[in-house]
Amino acid sequence: MVDRAKQPPMTDKQWLDLNGGVIEEFRANGGQCGGRWEGNPMVLLSTVGARSGQPRTSPLTYTSDGDRIVLIASRAGDQRHPDWYHNLVANPEVVIELGAERFAALATVADEPERTQLLDARIAEMPRFGGYVEMTERTIPVVVISRL
Repeated sequence: MVDRAKQPPMTDKQWLDLNGGVIEEFRANGGQCGGRWEGNPMVLLSTVGARSGQPRTSPLTYTSDGDRIVLIASRAGDQRHPDWYHNLVANPEVVIELGAERFAALATVADEPERTQLLDARIAEMPRFGGYVEMTERTIPVVVISRL
């Protein structure tokens, strides 16, 4: 495992601040983001809060598996699952924004061996996800999104 002391995990407030700016940029530019996100395929995932019942939106990188969208619940290698993951487990009907398109979808957590196959495919496309796996002791969930 990687020494987390060299790179402390982001606080919830830091995640909210980062995500807010990315969401604004995504919507203002038809799904394109610059800076550290430039060139990464991105979606906005809207869920219903597991505890609050309030709408929540998260910008996420993704890969495709056929016509399905694949999301990795890595939280950049943190020891906790991301909030969006808990939300979609509790309420699997979600909304996806892909470019300028917005559609209803169903989120499903991938079981083995599909989870590992999809995660390995993501690592091949975006090697930083391999580092996230090394940073955490938890099993990182893989979520498959299908249009309704």
